[in-house]
Amino acid sequence: MQDALAMTYLWLKAGHIIFVIFWMAGLFMLPRLFVYHQEAPEGSEEAAKFAEREQKLLKIILLPSIIVVWVLGLALAFTLEAWNQGWLHAKLLLVLILSGYHGYMSAYAKKLARGERPLSGKQLRLLNEVPGIAVALIVVLVIVKPF
Repeated sequence: MQDALAMTYLWLKAGHIIFVIFWMAGLFMLPRLFVYHQEAPEGSEEAAKFAEREQKLLKIILLPSIIVVWVLGLALAFTLEAWNQGWLHAKLLLVLILSGYHGYMSAYAKKLARGERPLSGKQLRLLNEVPGIAVALIVVLVIVKPF
């Protein structure tokens, strides 16, 4: 019985890591697409292609990935019974922030598709750093478990 539980845990963990990689790849790529989109002439065929690419990235990669990351992550937390551990609380906070970032980027894609460009290329390049910083902190929390 113990072996079955251990194998289940390892499969959950592997799946979680795989989908975190997919999610992060999409979150790194989306703001870069936004920069190129904003540099394209407004209303051009090029801008329309970028809007289409952004929507595909959001619907085909990012949405399924965030769902699987949350489902498997919560399953892991239940398996570990880690709810009273400080590192998990901090990780969950960072994942909530990343999920909010994901939502903000999704809303920004809709604005760009409508021709609105509220952020500059420089601001988008800075926003592109958010997932990298968050994932670095999350990895440290999960591996080191500082509290």
